[in-house]
Amino acid sequence: MALAQPANAPSTHGARGAGDPYFPGQGNGGYEVDHYRLRLHYTPSTRMIRGVERIYAHARKDLTRFDLDLRPSMKVATVTVQGAPARFAQPAALKQELVIWPAKMLHKGHRFQVVVHYAGIGKSIRDPDDSLDGWIKTDDGAFVANEPQGTPTWYAVNDTPRDKATYRISVNVPRPLKAIGNGALQSRVRKGSRTIWTWNLTTPISSYLVTATVGRYHLTRGKTPGGVPYLIAVDPTQRAKADPVLKNLPDIIDFFSAKYGAYPFHQAGAIVDNAPNVFYALETATRPIFDRAPSALTLAHELAHQWFGDDVTLKRWRDIWLNEGFAEFSSWLWNGHNGGRTMAQHLRDWLADGTDVNPPPGDPGDAKDIFAGSVYDRGACALQALREKIGGKVFFAIMRGWAHAHAYGNATVPQFIAFAQRVSHRDLHTFFHRWLYRVGKP
Repeated sequence: MALAQPANAPSTHGARGAGDPYFPGQGNGGYEVDHYRLRLHYTPSTRMIRGVERIYAHARKDLTRFDLDLRPSMKVATVTVQGAPARFAQPAALKQELVIWPAKMLHKGHRFQVVVHYAGIGKSIRDPDDSLDGWIKTDDGAFVANEPQGTPTWYAVNDTPRDKATYRISVNVPRPLKAIGNGALQSRVRKGSRTIWTWNLTTPISSYLVTATVGRYHLTRGKTPGGVPYLIAVDPTQRAKADPVLKNLPDIIDFFSAKYGAYPFHQAGAIVDNAPNVFYALETATRPIFDRAPSALTLAHELAHQWFGDDVTLKRWRDIWLNEGFAEFSSWLWNGHNGGRTMAQHLRDWLADGTDVNPPPGDPGDAKDIFAGSVYDRGACALQALREKIGGKVFFAIMRGWAHAHAYGNATVPQFIAFAQRVSHRDLHTFFHRWLYRVGKP
């Protein structure tokens, strides 16, 4: 039973939402997570996930109750907080809440540990735009892509982009399957007919950027000419088409490093799966995931997200332009550098064509439109128009400075506008209103 409080006492309950208007049930309040340590056991033939999760967090207020996000397909067996058994519930009416009452109050500023034992069938969910995300079944394993709300399909999490954490994930799968995660491969241990793959990411990321994708993969390791280590995993059915594109990965990373500043993570790479029912790629941190062999533009787009999206992450989902407009601009930039259309040509062609105009990229208006074509194409054109207005030297100083100023943090579109004005010493309010907020062609 929750502790009774005087009528005028401050609440000791963590909020059941982080306040995002597009996804009001996403995330929680009252605490922040510093690190997740996951141990998963997955059997593709039954789709059963068994998990033991240790969460390292700190309280932002006194807490007698707090929530984690977890979909009802995952059933919790036990929860401990600071080593003591805790009461918990998964109310059906709340859809994705794991409500926890620790045995003793967690005091503001104190660090605490939560251990959750759970199991369930790995399932995906439908997003407002009707796409799948979460734990998506494939013929030989699972394509694990979480943007914007799929993470709670496979572990308990504070699922808001604003709560960044580091990760250590171990996945036990039957041989010869491989489990590919974020960051560095720490170990690969055989146990009977199964293998435990352990991945470690020491730089903080948002939960939608985590993966633990399972399948049959050919692994390639190397370093870019600039010295960034990479690991690429490719489904054998996709190698013939994927390998000629993936050979550009080292040069793309180094090209963006020269434009935007040093690569923000200790590892790079890609995962190319055979997931024909997914229909998208995702910028999972350090190692973007592709549902099939990517085009050169798609590869460049997802790698650019390592700076814009994974390092500097949106604060609210309406700020999606900071992710998708920047990555699309960058893919066009790489295309021009590699002999394709120039950025100026992209801008002229878009202005002449007039497609993908609405919704305005600075305010998509609804969760179903955060991945609208205008967020990408008009969003990329907005950056090229800014470049032509203020000059390339100042423009790239803004891009590099923006990545540095918000490294491993979160940001909003108004903050970028203010930053661009400060660096350029220009009043750009009218420009950004036309390109980012006005309905119709700017």
